[in-house]
Amino acid sequence: MKGGYGIPRKCSLSGKKGMTGNKRSHSLHATRRTWNVNLQKATIMVDGKPTRVRISARALKSLKAQAAR
Repeated sequence: MKGGYGIPRKCSLSGKKGMTGNKRSHSLHATRRTWNVNLQKATIMVDGKPTRVRISARALKSLKAQAAR
């Protein structure tokens, strides 16, 4: 994409973002890496209308648990 802008890797419900840290080799050499959020495309009801959102798997699991009650 031009300019490097795309869809942010962020949960639209909980706001959860990826983490950064070091990858460690066997010799303990450190290089930077990222752990991305497990985002899923899901259709949820927002204000009575079905809306397609990118939501983390943890938030989706919580929504399904609340709906089952």
